[in-house]
Amino acid sequence: MDRYAIRGGASLFGEVQIGGAKNAALAILAAAVMTNDPVRIENVPDVTDCNVLLKAMERLGVSVERPDRHSVIIDGSKIDSCIVDDEYLKRIRASYYLVGALLGKNRRAEVPLPGGCNIGVRAIDQHIKGFSALGAKVRIVHGAISAEAAELRGAHIFLDKVSVGATINIMMAAALASGKTIIENAAKEPHVVDLANFLNSCGANIKGAGTDVIRIKGVERLHGTEYCIIPDQIEAGTYMMASAACHGDVMIRGVIPKHLECITAKLCEIGCHITEYDDAVRVSAPDPLMSTQVKTLPYPGFPTDMQPQITVALGLAQGTSIVTEGIFENRFKYVDELIRMGASIKVEGNMAVISGVKSYSGASITVPDLRAGAALVIAALAAEGDTVIEDTRFIERGYEDFEIKLKGLGANIERVSTERDLRKARLKLA
Repeated sequence: MDRYAIRGGASLFGEVQIGGAKNAALAILAAAVMTNDPVRIENVPDVTDCNVLLKAMERLGVSVERPDRHSVIIDGSKIDSCIVDDEYLKRIRASYYLVGALLGKNRRAEVPLPGGCNIGVRAIDQHIKGFSALGAKVRIVHGAISAEAAELRGAHIFLDKVSVGATINIMMAAALASGKTIIENAAKEPHVVDLANFLNSCGANIKGAGTDVIRIKGVERLHGTEYCIIPDQIEAGTYMMASAACHGDVMIRGVIPKHLECITAKLCEIGCHITEYDDAVRVSAPDPLMSTQVKTLPYPGFPTDMQPQITVALGLAQGTSIVTEGIFENRFKYVDELIRMGASIKVEGNMAVISGVKSYSGASITVPDLRAGAALVIAALAAEGDTVIEDTRFIERGYEDFEIKLKGLGANIERVSTERDLRKARLKLA
C-alpha cells in the first residue's frame, strides 16, 4: 500500500501546471461512445478514475487508443454490449454516466450503481426521474441501474434539487431523443458546460448550459470531433489552499480564473494576496490567516470538493471559523485525523466549528476519501515534524503526479510502498 512520508514546515514557492478536469473528463469520455465516428479528446488527466472508466469502456467493445499520456482516441462504433459488468467501475462515482450515454445511443443500458468516496448518499432519484420522463423504463436490479426504451422522446423536466450527475445524464440521453427537452433547475458547474460544448461539437443542439435552464433539441446522430477538456478547478483550488496554509507564494498556471472566483474570494477574506492573469492565478500568504465562514453550495457557490482543503487552512487561522457542508452529509470524516495533528475542531451535524491553532504536528494518519486526502497532505506540509499518510490510492483517483508537483514547489514529500522505503524516506527528509 502506497504512503506519503512528509516533513512539514517548508513554505511552498514556484509554479505548478494544472491538468484537465477530472469531473469533466469522466462525463466527456462516457459521452464519446455516443457517436460511431472516432473522437479525439485532449487534456485528459492521467488519474485512476479516468483510467478505470476507459478500461470498462473497452470491455463494452469500445476502441480506446492513447497516442500520448493526455490524449485519448475513442471509437464506439463496435460496442457489442450495453451491460457494464466491471468490478472496478463500481468504485467510481461516474459509472452512472454510461447510463445516459448508452441509453441515448442504443436505447438500453445496465451499469453498476455509483461508488467512489464514502462522503454521503449519492441518490439517483433525479436520474431516474429524468430517464423516465424521456420514455425509458428504469429499474434497480442486482446492484445496477437498468434503463431501456423503445423510443426516447423530449420532455420538460424539473429537477427537485440541483444535481450535477442527473443534469449530465439527462443531457446525454436527450441529445439523441426525438423532440425538445428542457431541464429546469439544472446544475451550472463548469464541467456541465464542458460536456455540453463537447456534445455540440459532435453535432448536438444544446443551449443554456451554465444557466439553470438547459434546452436540448434532439438530433438523429452525432459525429466525430476533436476536443480539449477544461482545466481542473478543484486541482487548482487545492494548490491555492496549499499555498495559503503553508504561507507560500505559488503561481498556478493553466487555469480559467472565472471558475476559481468562489475560492479566490474566500482566500482574500482570510488574508491571502491574489493576482489574476489570463490563464493563471498567483496566491501568496505572507501574513497570519484570519477566520471566516464558509458554506458549500452548487456552483457558483463554494464547491463541496474544496471543503476539506479550506477547513485545513482555517484550522491555522486566527479566531473561530465555521464551515457548513451544504451538499453531502458525511464529509467531515477526515476531521478525526486532523485532530490527531493538533487541530481544534468540533463537528455538529453538517457544521464544523474551528478554533484556529498556531500549528499542526506530524502524526500517522489515514486518508478517508479523495479530497480529504489532498487536504491532509496540505495539513502535513504545514505541520511541525514528520507525517506518514496511509492509503494514498484515494488521492490518485483525482490528482495526477500530486507528490511530484508538490516537490516542484519545495515540499518535502516522498511516496513509499514498503517499510524499507519509509525508513529511507525519513533519512532523506531529515
